[in-house]
Amino acid sequence: MSAGAAQGAPKFHRYIVVLDGSVAHPGRVAADHATSYGAEVRFVYRSAITGYAARLAEPAVAALRRTPGVAFVERDRPVSANLQTIPTGIDRVDADLSSTAAINGVDQRVNVDVAVIDTGIDLRHPDLNVSGSGKNCSSGSTANDGNGHGSHVAGTIGALDNSTGVVGVAPGARLWPVRVLNNKGSGTTATVVCGIDYVTAHAAQIEVANMSLGGSGADDGNCGNTNNDAEHRAICRSVAAGVTYAVAAGNSSQDSARHIPAAYDEVITVSALADFNGQPGGGAPSICRSDVDDTFASFSNYGRDVDVIAPGVCINSTWKGGAYNTISGTSMASPHAAGAAALYKAKNPGASPAAVKTALQGSGNLSWSNSDDPDGIKETLVNAAAL
Repeated sequence: MSAGAAQGAPKFHRYIVVLDGSVAHPGRVAADHATSYGAEVRFVYRSAITGYAARLAEPAVAALRRTPGVAFVERDRPVSANLQTIPTGIDRVDADLSSTAAINGVDQRVNVDVAVIDTGIDLRHPDLNVSGSGKNCSSGSTANDGNGHGSHVAGTIGALDNSTGVVGVAPGARLWPVRVLNNKGSGTTATVVCGIDYVTAHAAQIEVANMSLGGSGADDGNCGNTNNDAEHRAICRSVAAGVTYAVAAGNSSQDSARHIPAAYDEVITVSALADFNGQPGGGAPSICRSDVDDTFASFSNYGRDVDVIAPGVCINSTWKGGAYNTISGTSMASPHAAGAAALYKAKNPGASPAAVKTALQGSGNLSWSNSDDPDGIKETLVNAAAL
């Protein structure tokens, strides 16, 4: 009998009862409705609106809607704060533990300049500190991002620590948009060299550059002077001018020695880690791909040219049009290293690119499984806690 009684009991839900202009004392009406309709009153509204909030049984709601003085009855709806999230990649490299990054929800910006050599950056994204109009070496008339890729890279490097959206490794870093790829994500060696040339011209201001792009080629061990590689020569001169380059290893599941700029010894080449919860130890379920947590990403290039590894699977970051998006690739891993390099440069402004690479390798850890890494070389996982 008790089960039958429970099944017949009325269901209670939360409602807002809005009273019309004829009601002068909403508190009295709420008390009366508590007696007449069993309303469990929570709040009484007297200024912005006239009415009250209460838990009510469903039959009482129907009766209340027919009661004189009641304008309408609205079901109470859930709302939530639009809080900033710490993406899994930012968590995995421990940027939130860095005193230089100082991630705490307060907009304190890291004093460093980073060039994003890519599809451009969303110049008006509210979560990015874009420095000027940048350089357009591709189609179109500005360095604004028509693809999304460059904006995503930019967010991982330096999205603002402003209690909304996402946060980057080096929050608030001044991001220089250098558009060398078109809206389809394509470019040529000439457009890439144009971007490197621009960065080198501003080497007195730009400490770090990220290149989440690549093509076929090799390192001649002579800055492109032996195999006539203009891009390599440009990189070498830019590095000599003091700019640290973080570059993507590539997404072909091949030896990175076959891809440039990943093959160049003068840059920091970054492979991709699959991480789904921002924590070491493995075991987390996949978010958007079939990779295994805390292992080498199935698409990532590998080889002796790889200097560090960083999260590159299911990475959430900023996107064109003021939006956010989750995508995967060594393109997503590289900006974690670029952001870490930016933290180090902010703290050690006189450090050379070679010193920055050494610092990233020395501050990292081996807390990941390389059981599926084709070359068997366990690269250091970027860790920004001490940077």
